[in-house]
Amino acid sequence: MAVKLELYRVFKEVAETGNISVAAKNLYISQSAVSQSVKQLETALQARLFSRSPRGVTLTGEGQMLYEYVRSALGLLSTGEDKLSQAQQLLLGTLVIGASDTVTSWFLTPYLEKFHREHPGIRLKIVSGRSAKVLSLLKSGAVDIAFASSPSDKTGITDWPCFTTHSAFVAGSNYDCDFDHTYSLQEIAGFPLILLERKASSRIFLEQYFLKRGVTLSPEIELSSRSLLVSLSRIGLGVAGVTQEFVQRALDAGEIRLLKTDFEIPSRTVDMCTLKDVSPTAAATAFMEMVEA
Repeated sequence: MAVKLELYRVFKEVAETGNISVAAKNLYISQSAVSQSVKQLETALQARLFSRSPRGVTLTGEGQMLYEYVRSALGLLSTGEDKLSQAQQLLLGTLVIGASDTVTSWFLTPYLEKFHREHPGIRLKIVSGRSAKVLSLLKSGAVDIAFASSPSDKTGITDWPCFTTHSAFVAGSNYDCDFDHTYSLQEIAGFPLILLERKASSRIFLEQYFLKRGVTLSPEIELSSRSLLVSLSRIGLGVAGVTQEFVQRALDAGEIRLLKTDFEIPSRTVDMCTLKDVSPTAAATAFMEMVEA
C-alpha cells in the first residue's frame, strides 16, 4: 500500500525524539497533526509502531524494524537532493559530448579547457565518432551534446551552427600537376584520389555533389583518418579531398597546395546539437552558453 512520504518523515522524527510534542515543534506542525500522521501510518501498514506512556513513546519491535529502513531511505533521499543541488550549481556531475576527433582537436579543445577550469567538479566525457554516430548517440540519450556536420534529418534535434567548412582538393607541393591550371570536375575525378571512408559525412557530401553533375568519384585510397589525407597527399600518392579548414596549417606551411577548380562546392556547417524536447542538464547548458558566447 502506498503511503505518503510525509508520513514517514513524521514517523522518523517521533521515533528519534520519543515525544509527540517535541516532534511537532521540530516539524513546525501541531501535536494533533503529528498524532494523526502516526495513526494514519499505523492504519495504512496495519501495524502498531509505537508504545505510548505518560513519558512519551517508544518504538515497538515492528516499529524499530521499519525505522531502520525509513532512516536509510530518507537519508538516501536527502543525499540525492544534495547531489542534485550540487549538480545544478555545477559543483559535480558529468557532461558527455559526442564529436569527431578532428572537431574536438580543431574546435572544442579551448572550450573544454575553459569549462574544466571553471567547473572542475564536472567530469567531462568525450565520445568520439563521425557525425552520423554522434547524432545517433544523442537521440538515444548516450550523449548530452553532439557536434555534427549540418544534420540532414533534424527530426527531434535543435542545432546551432558553430563554424563553416569548405571542401577542397590538395596535393603535395611537388606533385606532378599544374597548380596554375583551373581543373574541371572530370579532371579532378581523373586524378588518383585520396578520400575519407564512405561513411564519413564529408565523403558522402562530396560524392553526391559530383554525382549530381554526372561524375563518379573512384578513389584509389580510402582512409579513416583526416590527418592521413595530408600525410599521403604530401608524399605524392595522389590528390586528396579535404575540408580546407582542417588542413589550413599544412597549407600555410607549404606542405600541401590547393588545386584551383572551375566549380565551387557549397559550404557546410558543423553544428552543436541537442534533443529538442529534452531539457539539458545544468552542465550542458553552461557548456552550450560558453560555445555560443
